[in-house]
Amino acid sequence: MSKLMLVLFAGLMAAGAAMAQTSDCEAKAVGKNGKPLSGAAKTSFLKKCEADAKGAAAPSCESQAVSKDGKPLSGAAKTSFIKKCEAGGK
Repeated sequence: MSKLMLVLFAGLMAAGAAMAQTSDCEAKAVGKNGKPLSGAAKTSFLKKCEADAKGAAAPSCESQAVSKDGKPLSGAAKTSFIKKCEAGGK
């Protein structure tokens, strides 16, 4: 029973964080003239804002580019790893 409560609590915390991120982006969706964005401009802004926020939370591919023995990758191995990581295939 306690495991179920822990899972539910973790789920609620994750949902709360996602909601806060969306409302934060909503608050920033303002045009140069100070008026709130609407329509396609708002949709585009929110999509970019949320993607940027997720990217900031995730560790960078550059920092993950290490070999099995813990040494930083270099050269072609590093380039290949970063390309694969950024494509989402880590």
